[in-house]
Amino acid sequence: MQKPEWLKVLLQKRMLLVLALGFVSGLPLGLSGTALQAWYAIDGVDVVTIGFLALVGQPYVYKFIWAPFMDKWRVPYLGRRRGWMLITQISLIVVLCLMALSSPQAAPYQLAFLALCLAFLSATQDIAIDAYRTELLTPEERGMGTAMAVSGYRIAMLVSGGLTLIVADYAGFSFTYFLMAALMGIGVFATFWAKEPQQYREPPPTFAAACIEPFKEFLSRRHAIALLAFVVLYKLGDAFASTLTTAFLLKGVGFTLKDVGIINKTGGLVSTLFGVFVGGVLMVRIGLFRSLLGFGIIQALTNILFFVLALMGPNYGMLILTVCLENFGGGLGTAAFMALVMSLCNPRFTATQFALISALAAVGRVFVGPAAGILVENVGWAEFFLWTVLFAIPGLILLIWLRPTINEYEARQEEAMQSGIEEAKASA
Repeated sequence: MQKPEWLKVLLQKRMLLVLALGFVSGLPLGLSGTALQAWYAIDGVDVVTIGFLALVGQPYVYKFIWAPFMDKWRVPYLGRRRGWMLITQISLIVVLCLMALSSPQAAPYQLAFLALCLAFLSATQDIAIDAYRTELLTPEERGMGTAMAVSGYRIAMLVSGGLTLIVADYAGFSFTYFLMAALMGIGVFATFWAKEPQQYREPPPTFAAACIEPFKEFLSRRHAIALLAFVVLYKLGDAFASTLTTAFLLKGVGFTLKDVGIINKTGGLVSTLFGVFVGGVLMVRIGLFRSLLGFGIIQALTNILFFVLALMGPNYGMLILTVCLENFGGGLGTAAFMALVMSLCNPRFTATQFALISALAAVGRVFVGPAAGILVENVGWAEFFLWTVLFAIPGLILLIWLRPTINEYEARQEEAMQSGIEEAKASA
């Protein structure tokens, strides 16, 4: 009996690599966020200092600034992508060990500086891994590859943001950070196990060109501004709904912290992972545009469930249904959207353009909070969630208009990859 196409893709070595690299990409995030704040709180540091710890996460927002450096230069071993991956992974292990040897009570500012270094190195590792994954996967593999990457990332966030607190409760934070440093070894193993992807174009000739050409090249494309607008708008409705979900469940409906922690966080994580996996499988069969359209409609319509929950009040059955279906729809949309981002990257500037587009995609998630709060204040929770469905419509309309362009990019990337493979075989 012949294996289905999606199963053949899933069982490839490169998918296991993408899963492992997704894990080490997500692991440092909780260690410079949730776990670090808990460590400071347990050691009796004041709330004002703990509040300022949020600033150590800023390198994730500005990583596109130094991404051109990684597109232009390569380290003298392992290749342009894997070389940078190895350097950042070893550096992350060293910083985590130094953090384990420090203490919020004895040296709060030193530990905060190390956390800033951790965030910078983690963001730099993300640049290299995102570029590697984009260059490694063929268009047919990108849906499943996104599912594996997101799965690894979310599992790592659960480990570094939740499991660390349990381990620290028994063994202390110093031991916990040493343990997390050991887990980063998964990335080192994966980097040595992997192969450098075929480079289909020469890197930019100068550093100035590496900084300017990625933006100039993208803006010279047909419908470039419309594509960037779509990047912002596609998950805008989802961003509006998710930014106040916890506040809605606690204050708007009246669920307890335990309810939100178990059902919304844990159930939401499982549902999201299932969504990106199903999305990756379906993309193998239906292609990029139909996935973007179908999944976009689903992720918009599932917000109506919050409207129903707001009318019903604290109903546990409805809470479970809402959380599971809404996160499942968001996972579907994420699978298609990340595949689109990869298809938009020129192989000459993969690191820079991926960092830029992914940063632009975060605009909605970062800046809708104040607007969402004002809207809830004026119309109430139930009507607010109906508005989130409407906010998703402009992105879907723009997607339909961009259909020929998106299909063209997908086909062009496949041709470029096939050409690169043939050139590699010819030169071998």
